[in-house]
Amino acid sequence: MDSTREDTQKAATLPLVMHVITDLGPGGAENVLLGLVAASRKFRHVVVSLAREGKLATPLRAAGAAVFALGMRRTMPSPGAIVRLARLIQREQPAVLQTWLYHADLIGMLAARLTHFRPVAWNLRCSNMDLSRYRWSTRAVVNLLTRLSPWPDLVMVNSEAGRHWHSEIGYHPRRWEIVPNGIDTAVFRPDAASRAQWRSRLAVRDGNILVGMVARRDPMKDHETMLAAAVQAARKVGGLAFVLAGNGVVRTDRALARLADAVAAPVHLLGECDDMPALTAAFDIAALSSAFGEGFPNVVAEAMATGVPCVVTNVGDAAAIVGDTRLVVPPRDPTAMANALAALAADATKRHELGAAARRRIVALYGMPAMVARYEAVWRTLIEA
Repeated sequence: MDSTREDTQKAATLPLVMHVITDLGPGGAENVLLGLVAASRKFRHVVVSLAREGKLATPLRAAGAAVFALGMRRTMPSPGAIVRLARLIQREQPAVLQTWLYHADLIGMLAARLTHFRPVAWNLRCSNMDLSRYRWSTRAVVNLLTRLSPWPDLVMVNSEAGRHWHSEIGYHPRRWEIVPNGIDTAVFRPDAASRAQWRSRLAVRDGNILVGMVARRDPMKDHETMLAAAVQAARKVGGLAFVLAGNGVVRTDRALARLADAVAAPVHLLGECDDMPALTAAFDIAALSSAFGEGFPNVVAEAMATGVPCVVTNVGDAAAIVGDTRLVVPPRDPTAMANALAALAADATKRHELGAAARRRIVALYGMPAMVARYEAVWRTLIEA
């Protein structure tokens, strides 16, 4: 028997985890799921998207996971999606059902109850959400989940801030587990070639300081504060340029374009970027202006792993991630953010020192192996229980 066939037969005996997630478009939770599936060696994986497959379906399959899409619209949970998921659970016979994000937590739990399946683990990815900024259906789902929170066998969070906030709004699960995100430090790393290519593409001159922010267009990310800070920072320090990337961060958003045009420095609105490690390597400073809702912001840890110093708002676990490498400012305070950006932009020595310390911190505390080991240990305890 050849080694490939032996490996295949051995893998088939591993316990199966079924992951249920809202969709498989680009996003922090989705990328964590991809990294987890790709690095896990003690479990097999099936991934179910409630909506469409999305861009991450292909790399998930390449990592060995089966991928299914239920085609649900992103509004209220549909009975049809619950039934289809229940049938998948019965057919695939997972050892653990792991759900990701609010809608998947709800639908996964209902499908599990329909099939009398256990164990179920929810996965919360945010903290102090300003639910008034979101549609009524999202508020309804969160309110229902608070009441159902004793149903799953455990509730995972990726930040202490997330656990605290959900407890405050009424979550009272049987068991909490805090599992910080893991960063692939072989992918997110300093890369001189990628840095040069992206800076050339963005027409950033040698000696200019590129400030980058990666965040989808969403009320929690507060692009308004970021661009207001850019206006002030550009007045304080010459030679700045800004690049904002993420779903919906495009010039066809007229409000965003007007704010960008008010900055007396180049501002690039890239939208989605398919090569975030390379783009991040081009930054001199990374920023995150979130006003609320962050749990463990991946983009901060990814920038740090790339050797880029960060200016972040004190939301979620952002301050805990940056640690001693920090420049932490209050949320919704463009002047404080502008002052921090200008101070870093004016001090090359400090940027280099903080960037090197940032990478060391991520390698030591937030590497991918630590996260994978923690997930696998939690799943094992659920199976044994």
